[in-house]
Amino acid sequence: MKNINKYALLMALLVLAACKVSKDVQTPQADLPAAFRNATTTDTTSIADIPWKSFFTDTELQKLIDSAIVRNYDMQLAVKNIEASQLVVKQVKWNYVPTVGLNVTASSSRPSDNSLNGLSLSQFGVGTKHIEDYSANLALSWEADIWGKIRNQNRAALAAYLQTTEARKAVQTTLVSSVSQGYYTLLMLDAQLQTAQNNVKLNDSTLRIIKLQFDAGQVTSLAVQQAEAQQQSAAQLVPQFEQNIALQENALRILTGALPDKVERSKTLNDIAFADNLSAGLPTGLVSRRPDVKSSELALAVANANVGINQAQMYPALRITAQGGINSFKASNWFNVPASLFGIVSGSLITPLLNHKEFKTNYEVAKVNREKTVIQFRQTVLNAVGEVSNALVRIDKLKEQQDIAANRVAVLQKATSNANQLFKNGMANYLEVITAQGNVLQSELTLATIKTQRLNAVAELYRSLGGGWK
Repeated sequence: MKNINKYALLMALLVLAACKVSKDVQTPQADLPAAFRNATTTDTTSIADIPWKSFFTDTELQKLIDSAIVRNYDMQLAVKNIEASQLVVKQVKWNYVPTVGLNVTASSSRPSDNSLNGLSLSQFGVGTKHIEDYSANLALSWEADIWGKIRNQNRAALAAYLQTTEARKAVQTTLVSSVSQGYYTLLMLDAQLQTAQNNVKLNDSTLRIIKLQFDAGQVTSLAVQQAEAQQQSAAQLVPQFEQNIALQENALRILTGALPDKVERSKTLNDIAFADNLSAGLPTGLVSRRPDVKSSELALAVANANVGINQAQMYPALRITAQGGINSFKASNWFNVPASLFGIVSGSLITPLLNHKEFKTNYEVAKVNREKTVIQFRQTVLNAVGEVSNALVRIDKLKEQQDIAANRVAVLQKATSNANQLFKNGMANYLEVITAQGNVLQSELTLATIKTQRLNAVAELYRSLGGGWK
């Protein structure tokens, strides 16, 4: 009775001690501002809460994004990582279950006549010089989870699984943003190609007039040469933009997991527009929306679990083993029940001695890694806030640039029209016409570039806020 009380007291002390093992570090409070820099609205809702199909409404773009989510190879790898993590989570749950093995053995040995077994055989006159042993038994082994090692293994596996789901979300948010930006770049190249082709036609008309004036002796050959150079400069842009369009189409198709081919477009660059005041919401929403921030938070759970696992390695392990089955020295009596039945139950308390220093080092390293995880979490949050702020300022300043560029295009288009009329009436020289046409070409190309940069900044804002995985 006293021994039972001692064992009960020992188990109670072990359980109490286990409660003190591996105290978790809580997720640190992220250092967040009250509002994003350059935010133009105080609305607490965020565009990231809008499903991507409702945010990007172009039907052809939606088809491309759908294809990328299903067929992109990075996305497929992320899904496979989830499947692997699911298998690990299911397997770790079995760590609580005792291990059971079936052992069936049959042996025959011939001991030396001068050995203890050989002399015993001779002394007792068993009539044989062989020792036979036949056994069939079930062996059970179970380790009590006193220090929470198995519990922490389960926690680590579950957190790692959740990290893979967040990684898949991160891949999807990046894909949605990248595909939309690639599509907008394609629309920009279409617009620039159209601008170059229109300018070539305009230059052709100017060149014909100058040639007529040259034939009439009104201008020199220099005028013809300069007009031809201007026309060829604009014409050179056409195959350049056609090449860029083909390359962009190929890149976009590969991004969507398809072979290089033509990409359908249902709208032009001027047809795409977003609201001027896009709501970014509050910075606190980043922690719950952005997959990379959530993944960093889950990494802390993994780090906490690893600290617990490594600390448990330093403490004694209580193992209970049992064997039961049938055993006989003769094959004829092997299954003679109950005479051949046997059973063994034992308990052991194993504590590390020589390798305690190694376990201690692993424990200290795990604690350092946990501190690194906290730092990485804070860095991830800081980078997220920075990305949102950068996207907001780009959208704001690109809007101003777009307005200025649009006004400049309008002025230069009017100037080009006036120059052509004056030139036809002999009130302006050919240099003024060529200069006006060159200026309007560059200004229209620049306007298309700025429009695309602003659209890309909107897509980047959507991604940086954590939008795209819903």
